[in-house]
Amino acid sequence: MQDVYEQIHELDGIPGLSKHEQFVQGIINAINSKLLTRGDSLPSVNNLINELGFARETIAKGYKELVERGIVASRNRKGFFVSSDDTGRQLKVALLLFAFDTFQETFYKTFRANLGDNIQLDVFFHHNNIEVFESIIATIKGRYGMYVVAPIPHPKTGEILKGLPMDKFLMIDRYEPLPGDCSYIVQEFGDSSYRAFSALADTIQHFDEMIFYYRPSTDTPIEILKAFKRFIKDYKINGIIKTEYQPGTVTKGKVYYTINNTELWAILKDCVEKKLTLGKDVGILSHNDDVVKEIICNGITTYSTDFKLMAEKAAVFVLNREKIQEVLPTVLIRRKSL
Repeated sequence: MQDVYEQIHELDGIPGLSKHEQFVQGIINAINSKLLTRGDSLPSVNNLINELGFARETIAKGYKELVERGIVASRNRKGFFVSSDDTGRQLKVALLLFAFDTFQETFYKTFRANLGDNIQLDVFFHHNNIEVFESIIATIKGRYGMYVVAPIPHPKTGEILKGLPMDKFLMIDRYEPLPGDCSYIVQEFGDSSYRAFSALADTIQHFDEMIFYYRPSTDTPIEILKAFKRFIKDYKINGIIKTEYQPGTVTKGKVYYTINNTELWAILKDCVEKKLTLGKDVGILSHNDDVVKEIICNGITTYSTDFKLMAEKAAVFVLNREKIQEVLPTVLIRRKSL
């Protein structure tokens, strides 16, 4: 360990270098000089205090920064060790998403590209399971410099998330109330869905029936279900709610609305096989736009927020750490299917 202490001591007296910066840079210099390699143990806080004469808070802050940058990790009750020799890494970010659907893949790719090469990004998926969500948060807490989370609408969510540092936390996709004040970049589901349905009302009324496939056990926001019920009542639409599409059941004269892409592909496949013309024989509406929906079957009508923009803004937050609280607009994109 003496070589490590010497690397830190060599920075004594450098103008403008705080004790905290001296400690962090000394550890980095020891790694760059190959005095420390991945997996090596680091001095304990008490030993560093005795050797360097630094305050405990200074050492703790220094180790915390190195952990957040992914250079150092801690073993429970066994101290700190070198976890990476990539000392140019500036930050370690945890991204927690629902699943890797197409629009969330768009978010990830844009977010990753805008963060730059010196930031480590680890991705986790909770699949709308509150037990999985709680387990992941418990695992990543204290191990990252920033936390970007798509939350679950659940009574336990606020309690689970309150353990994360709010100055290093960003809520994305949907808003869930938390005990403290936090940054968020989200979309709105209720009023935006109603506006989209209303804008399509004249077209929908030309069909016999509108079917909405809603799965209560998935991450489909209940606000959309409420907006649909309100819409069919206000506009006197013959509407029906079903839990899932049964392959082969597509019927002329109906509008089909689904949020699930796998379900959408099944409906489109059946339309092609039955030679039904989209927008004339049947209508199709989808939530969350992507490039495939723009080109498949001459275009699928969607309403969606801009996940690329959401990701760009999220990356700016991570890099600049400036508080943001923004609800992104939802846009109706009319194509041939409705």
